[in-house]
Amino acid sequence: MHIFFSGIGGTGIGPLALIAKQAGLTVSGSDKQDSQYIQYLKKHGIEDIYIGQSREAIENYHNVKPIDWYVYSSAIQKENPDHPELLFVTEKNIKNSKRDTLLNYIIEDKQLKLIAVAGTHGKTTTTAMMIWLMKSLGLPLSYSVGAKIDFGDMGHYDTRSEYFVLECDEFDRNFLSFKPYMALISGIGYDHHEIYPTIQAYREAFREFLGKSAWRFLWQSDMDQLTLDLDSSYIPLDDKSPELQKLHLYGSVNRRNAWLVIQAANNITKEPVERLIGIMNRFPGVSRRMEPIKKRLFTDYAHTPDKIKGAVEIGLEIAREQGRDLVVVYEPLTNRRMHHTREEHRDIFNGVSKLYWVPSYLAREDPALPVLTPTELITNLSPELQAIAEPAELNSQLKKAIKHHRRHNIVVCLSGGGGGSLDEWLRKEFSGLFS
Repeated sequence: MHIFFSGIGGTGIGPLALIAKQAGLTVSGSDKQDSQYIQYLKKHGIEDIYIGQSREAIENYHNVKPIDWYVYSSAIQKENPDHPELLFVTEKNIKNSKRDTLLNYIIEDKQLKLIAVAGTHGKTTTTAMMIWLMKSLGLPLSYSVGAKIDFGDMGHYDTRSEYFVLECDEFDRNFLSFKPYMALISGIGYDHHEIYPTIQAYREAFREFLGKSAWRFLWQSDMDQLTLDLDSSYIPLDDKSPELQKLHLYGSVNRRNAWLVIQAANNITKEPVERLIGIMNRFPGVSRRMEPIKKRLFTDYAHTPDKIKGAVEIGLEIAREQGRDLVVVYEPLTNRRMHHTREEHRDIFNGVSKLYWVPSYLAREDPALPVLTPTELITNLSPELQAIAEPAELNSQLKKAIKHHRRHNIVVCLSGGGGGSLDEWLRKEFSGLFS
C-alpha cells in the first residue's frame, strides 16, 4: 500500500512516515520547504519527497505512482480548507485522513497493545520516560513521541514489539481516535479553548478517552477533578506519596511524571520498583524541556500556566542548588490563548528575580481578537512581579541582557513556538563559541 504524507517534514507527520516505512508500507510525501528532518527521512529510506505543494505536482506524481492513502495534519484543514492536494485526492476518491487513522491501522494490523499518554501538561516528557524505561530494560518497543530524544528517533516501529507507546494529543479531539490497552494521564488543567469552549467540555473529553482504555493510571487529584468512579481498571496514584522523594530529577512535575511511568511499567514488566527508580534517575531528558543551550542558559516549551509553573519550579531548584537567582524570558504561545489565560499568570513567576516578556508567538489566531502587547499582559501580574518584569523584543538588547544575567544566574527562556520563535532566535544567537 502506497501512503502519501502531506507536510512530511513536520514533527507529527514525519515520525509517522518513518513508522509506516519500517512497518513495510510504501511511503512518499511533500512539504512546503526542505528541512534537515526531510534530509534525515531521505537518508532513512524515504526518498520520494518533493518540495512545493500544488495540484499539478501531486497529480503528476499520482499518475506515475498511484496513491492509495493520503495522510495530512489537522493544521492543513485549518490553515487552508482549499488545500490543492486535499482537493485533488478528494476529487479522485483517494482515501484520505488525518494521521490518527493511519496510526490506528498500523497498531491494529500489527496487533500491538497501545500505551497512550495524555494530559494537559507533561505528556511529551512522560512518553519519553516510558520509552527510556522500556528501552533500558531491553524490551523491543514501537513508539511515537512529539519531541527529539537522544536515545532514539521520534518515531519507530520494531517488528518484535508487543507494545506501542504513543503521545496522545487532546487538540482537535485527536486522542479520542484510539482505544488504548493502557492510558496514562500526566495531569489535567485546561487548554485548547478554541476546541473546548468550557472546562467541563475539556474534562468530558478526558473522561471519554479513559472510558476507551482497558487500564488507567492517573493521579488521585485528577480522578477527583474528573469525578470518576473507582473500579479495578483504575490505578490512582497518591499525590503525596513519600516514594516521590526517591526520584532525584529536578522539579516535582518531573518526579510525578517519572512515578506515573514507573507504576505503569511495573504493572507491565513486573520489574522491582527500586530497579525502575534507578533507571529513571538516569533519564537524560527531552529537547525543549529545560534543554541547556549554553552554560546556565536553558530553553523550555512551557506555554500554559501549569507548564510555566512547573518550568519555573525546575529552574528555581537548579538555581538554588547553585546559589544563584533565576531569570526568565517569556514568549506566550498565541494571542488567542492569552485572552483566555492572562489572569492565570498573576503568580506563576513567583521566585523569579527578573522577567523579560516578549510579544506573543502568533499561530491559528482569531482575527477578531486584538493582539495583546507585553505591556498590557504584564499588568495582570501581581504587584511584586510587575516590579521585576519588563517588555522586550528579540533583538540585540535582549541578547545583551541574557549574556549579562547568565554570568551569575540561571536564565530560562519559555517558548512554545516554531519558526521565528524565541526558541529559534535563542539557538541562532547563542550557537557560537563566544556567544
